Amino acid sequence: MSAAELRVIVGVGGGIAAYKVAGLVRLFTESGADVTVVPTPAALRFVGAATWEALSGHPVATEVWDQVPSVQHVRLGQTADLVVVAPATADLLARAATGQADDLLTTTLLATRAPVVMAPAMHTEMWQHPATVANVATLRDRGVVVLDPADGRLTGADSGPGRLPDVADIHAAALSVLRQVHDLTGHRVLISAGGTREAIDPVRFLGNRSSGRQGYALARAAAARGASVVLVAANVDQPDPPGVEVVPVESAAELRRQMLTRQPQADAVVMCAAVADFRPTAVSDVKLKKGGASEPETIQLERTPDILAELVARRPDGQVIVGFAAETGDAAGGVLDHARAKLAAKGCDLLVVNDVSGGGVFGRPDNEVVILAPATDPIPVPRADKAVVADAVWDAVLGRR
Repeated sequence: MSAAELRVIVGVGGGIAAYKVAGLVRLFTESGADVTVVPTPAALRFVGAATWEALSGHPVATEVWDQVPSVQHVRLGQTADLVVVAPATADLLARAATGQADDLLTTTLLATRAPVVMAPAMHTEMWQHPATVANVATLRDRGVVVLDPADGRLTGADSGPGRLPDVADIHAAALSVLRQVHDLTGHRVLISAGGTREAIDPVRFLGNRSSGRQGYALARAAAARGASVVLVAANVDQPDPPGVEVVPVESAAELRRQMLTRQPQADAVVMCAAVADFRPTAVSDVKLKKGGASEPETIQLERTPDILAELVARRPDGQVIVGFAAETGDAAGGVLDHARAKLAAKGCDLLVVNDVSGGGVFGRPDNEVVILAPATDPIPVPRADKAVVADAVWDAVLGRR
């Protein structure tokens, strides 16, 4: 899609930095985009409607009661190719995160399925407050791109993180997000996420600490970039990503069955789930009780099937297969040494490696990985939100295809 074909909503929050957003609107309109500005009522106290109308060439509305016959509070979001919100104030981030719909901008955010980019601006204390931190994490988990604010002079004599990023940087980030939207169109991807549980008795199981957040980020990113996505989720306590078919499973055997069944229809398979290496050889029908006749002296274990190796052995021509490796170093070698050996043994196209020493990665919103491929240099992905890591993985997959 060329810039001249873009339908862009620029949402303006009620902060002093609203005056800078006039430059952002100009950048979009000069590239030929069709821009509609949707300010909040508070934003109009900083920059009037006449300015936005002159820059965009469209009437400005703020309330759901405006232009009722055209159902504007839904239509704007439905027809947009991109929504950019600047400045995203603490109040606006909170209302967006909680799904409020009390003005035209928040209803547009609920109605749209287009990529959403939010550029925060507020005082440092507000940006760093736990409520704002949680709201930003919620929005990012849903696939919204929330930029980090710049560090610099704020209102008055204050200085620190919370300054609106330069409008040229916001414009570039928005176009970068948009470029990624359609590059997986027509691709069918199969992803596993979470951690399997292997039953000991009706109450207990052997499990692991995987939260499934990285796998869900991969699913959200693939769907946002146009792919048809099936997500096989093992014991993940997260809302289903929009536009993704989620298949819940519990054990390694269930995950294996779903992955092998669905593999032939996929162009790319990503084994992000943490699959148990071992399971009990026998599962008790009753709860094992301490001090009773059912108390086991030992629990015998057996290996679970190597699902990644099976997927590689069965893959159709042209299918890209990605493995994940959670590694720690030991006396036999470092994290990358073990990962390179695993890549060679598994035969997959890409292996995403993270160092889980100390367990610090589990359940976190961010991650740091290295992407390995045979006969090529490693691709390091510095610590970033798991959504950023997900996009880096899909970029590597497209490189292999």
